[in-house]
Amino acid sequence: MAQNLCAQCFLILFIALNLQSVLSWRIQNSTDVISDICPPQPHPLGMCKSRVAAYGYPCEEYHVTTEDGYILSLKRIPHGLSNTSNANSTEDRTPVLLFHGLLVDGFCWVLSTPKQSLGFILADGGFDVWIANCRGTKSSRNHTSLTPEDPAFWDWTWDQLAAYDLPAVLQFVYNQTGGKKVHYIGHSLGTLIILAAFSEHKLIDIVRSAVLLCPIAYLHRMKSRLIWLAARIFLAETIHMLGYHEFNPVGRVTQELLGEVCTDPDVDCYDIFSAVAGPDCCLNTSTACMFLQHGPQSSSIKNMIHMSQLVRKAGVRRYDYGNEKENMKHYNQPEPPIYDLSSIPPHIPLFLTHGGQDFLGDVPDTRRLLRTLVRQHDSDDIEVLYMPDYAHGDFVMGYNAPQLIYKPMVEFFKRH
Repeated sequence: MAQNLCAQCFLILFIALNLQSVLSWRIQNSTDVISDICPPQPHPLGMCKSRVAAYGYPCEEYHVTTEDGYILSLKRIPHGLSNTSNANSTEDRTPVLLFHGLLVDGFCWVLSTPKQSLGFILADGGFDVWIANCRGTKSSRNHTSLTPEDPAFWDWTWDQLAAYDLPAVLQFVYNQTGGKKVHYIGHSLGTLIILAAFSEHKLIDIVRSAVLLCPIAYLHRMKSRLIWLAARIFLAETIHMLGYHEFNPVGRVTQELLGEVCTDPDVDCYDIFSAVAGPDCCLNTSTACMFLQHGPQSSSIKNMIHMSQLVRKAGVRRYDYGNEKENMKHYNQPEPPIYDLSSIPPHIPLFLTHGGQDFLGDVPDTRRLLRTLVRQHDSDDIEVLYMPDYAHGDFVMGYNAPQLIYKPMVEFFKRH
């Protein structure tokens, strides 16, 4: 059995490597078009100096160490431009923590102008804004004893983000603001980790409410043909078996993955972003360019395996080590434990918004999540907003998101 699996893995890799010589022109063509429209402009000064301060906003930088030793970058916009005269007072500002999705970092919350970026809008709206950056991203690649060159540095999945990164930054914000409960906003993967924590009744004493932008939990019916194929042929597992640990979205390993799935006629490799997340309706060129210029962020290949497991199997479980012996070693049971989302306390105020064109947080899977939550939740403490034209990126970068998404979100905060 193991020999057959190994042979299959090497066969897949052999095919992927050889396909590069045939398909590299397709991928290179897509990359060249992006480079022509949006020439790379790296930001060595970081988010605070290169983006936030450039618009005249205050920006503070902190480092938070998790229980397992990762040193995370946490940014703060303590007040907006309209609050300058009251800059030294925090009594009337409620803290809000923004947690990004997969393969991006906290820069996504300030990509556009102050009138369109959620981080700036909240700061101008009287909130104390905190922006998280999970382990492995450009500003969170330090550890108390490991370096990114060590395989052990990448030995984690979103289980550890929920168990360590999220509690560390939330507790830090709570402590720094004098014990004020924190409003939480998560996008994509940022929604999954808060749902996982809530399902185990963690963090409920320090979170005031939670906003879930295109929540992902159940992924079994997701619409992205590219992601579905990658999961079905176990590409992430194959790459991991051959000794890779960091998943760099713009690196060679990703090129190999794309070379395999691009043979499918239903996958449009000329538009990778739409193929993954759905066709965005409401992005302007400047915001899209800022995203591309800043660059997608790294994750662990083990995390990509865990995400693939969610696609292949219905339900939301911890990482599956692939055999009963290893699962017993880690969980004391042959199957990985389930995150029981129906056990999320019904009194936590939740604001959920999802899109009809989202390939990742697709409508059928999101409706399953909603059935789980709405059935248990107090009606006054849950609000659902459906955007039929929105895809995954529109919730963070859409030019009309301030009116359609952020305004009702702020009103929700004021009620809770």
